[in-house]
Amino acid sequence: MKTKFKNLFKGMNQEHTNENAMNNNEELNDNPAHDNVDGENTSVNNEENAAETANESVRDFEAELLEKDDKYLRLYAEFENYKRRTLAERIELFKTAGQEIMLAMIPVLDDFERALKAMENATDVASVKQGIDLVSHKFKNTLVAKGLKPMESIGQAFNADLHEAITNIPAPSEDMKDKIIDEVEKGYYLGDKVIRYAKVVVGA
Repeated sequence: MKTKFKNLFKGMNQEHTNENAMNNNEELNDNPAHDNVDGENTSVNNEENAAETANESVRDFEAELLEKDDKYLRLYAEFENYKRRTLAERIELFKTAGQEIMLAMIPVLDDFERALKAMENATDVASVKQGIDLVSHKFKNTLVAKGLKPMESIGQAFNADLHEAITNIPAPSEDMKDKIIDEVEKGYYLGDKVIRYAKVVVGA
């Protein structure tokens, strides 16, 4: 009898437990709000993270833009300073070059003035000629020292890059045809550059 009641009570408890479990499952299945809340929270978090990432990207871009703008302004200012400095140096170089040549020519000018003064009362033509020759020699040497070099043309083949033909005359010999027979005006180099073409007479 006791065993019969015990089994009956045990069966009732098992049924009650199973019923509670079924009710709990039904409540979970019948309550979709819980799932929706979790989904909405996840979506909001994702949107907030995306917005924060976008804001960080904008801030990084603005900082990079400001840095590049600052570099550009610095480079522009440095380039303007370089142009002004270079222009000033070139002007000063031209002034200095002209001054150097003038200083070199002043002693020659002094010699010419002394020679002219001596010629006023000179009776010896030979001494006057010797004095003029000395001044001319000094003048030429000064110019050569500054880079001026006379062009040797007579007897050379005519070269349009160096010579300017004034006229043609019959060549005195076969080997002088198309060669320079006479020089009307001497040509000059400054360094390796032709600064004046020689005016010449060419044999035909």
